Amino acid sequence: MHDRLVKVAVFLLFVPIYLFAQEFRYSQIKKIPDFSFAPHVFTGLDILEQLDIAPLKGKKIAVLCNQTAVNREGEHLLEILASNRIEVKTLFAPEFGLFGSGNKRLKLFTKEKNIEPITGARIIDLFGEHIYPPDESIIGIDLILVDIQDTGVRYSTFITTITKLMETASKNNIPVLILDRPNPLRGDVIDGPVVRPAYQSFEGYHLVPIRHGYTIGEFILMVNEMGWAKDLARVDLTVIPMANWERDHWFNETGLPWVQPTPDISDLETLLAFSGMALLKGTNLNTGHGTDKPYLRVGAPWLSGHHLMEKLNALSLSGVRFSVIKYKPMHRQGMKFIPLYLDEICNGIEIEITDRNEFDPLAISTAIIITTKYLYPREFQWASDNYIDKLFGSNILRTFTAQGKPADYLPPLWFHDILRFSEFRQRFHLY
Repeated sequence: MHDRLVKVAVFLLFVPIYLFAQEFRYSQIKKIPDFSFAPHVFTGLDILEQLDIAPLKGKKIAVLCNQTAVNREGEHLLEILASNRIEVKTLFAPEFGLFGSGNKRLKLFTKEKNIEPITGARIIDLFGEHIYPPDESIIGIDLILVDIQDTGVRYSTFITTITKLMETASKNNIPVLILDRPNPLRGDVIDGPVVRPAYQSFEGYHLVPIRHGYTIGEFILMVNEMGWAKDLARVDLTVIPMANWERDHWFNETGLPWVQPTPDISDLETLLAFSGMALLKGTNLNTGHGTDKPYLRVGAPWLSGHHLMEKLNALSLSGVRFSVIKYKPMHRQGMKFIPLYLDEICNGIEIEITDRNEFDPLAISTAIIITTKYLYPREFQWASDNYIDKLFGSNILRTFTAQGKPADYLPPLWFHDILRFSEFRQRFHLY
């Protein structure tokens, strides 16, 4: 253990104050020592280390994690478990895999496929090959441990994968332990419509806004307490909370190491843009994929960047600056899909976030969609199977666009959703 953490642990021997004593019907929040003397945010993994890994000792465990499961010093969960001789039987991998960012320091290699070399655990893919863990992967498991950095955005599939894992754990009476991590886009900002039940999907499994403001521990706590898993499945859930995190923290204000949550989200600015611009995956516009600026570029061979920028500037959108750009989407190393308009010259715009507190990703992305449809009614198309409805959470955006209404009329339509969800979610706040 690093010297600084040892000093913290010694100090805590003389600090008898414990936090997080909330009572819930189906879940419990682990009481933790008071870290208010320290200037930094500590994740659930950091807290687990301070508890000397006691909740895991003597247990055979399964783990759901990816490359983001690191402590304050950048040490990965699997290394920590191995050094503490915790028996890991199975590793569950979410979308993009166990080390999907391509981080060379974290990427592990093994001669035997699907065996993780540090722990010797079998790796089970819970996104492509399986949705639910196969029966043999949980035989003899005493506890399922989850540690993953969520994006704070509904489109991400990590929460859905955890929910499916909980459904299996419920059927087999296996407890689940969640190590909490920050919402990287702040915990006090909610935006976008709530999913309507008819439009639920793997990218919108739960009835929450696009930008939900929860930490991963709070989100799973809500799912468990409300019975939002299939057939009202609930588990014996424990959340180890963070220390010193505030709801108005952006991720870069936590002092924690940034690790890419997905291969195409390289930094916090891209993640903020993603929370709105991912809607454009439901159209025939390229969203900067195949370039080094995914979610910060929009273009197509049939589009004029000058015309689009002129119309968007007339809307006086805050916190953003648009510039005209030409680019060619290329197949880049590590890409698992072919970008739209591969090797074609795309005309379009580049997005520069000038003030992240004023930048409204959903207002901007829906304005781009509606404006492009207005300028190019024949060329603009929705992706197949009305994929936009699954991303947006209903058919309102598609219907609104077809009616030709002004772009700035749309955000007030989901304001009621935001107010209702904001009031509902407070019962599950841990911070």
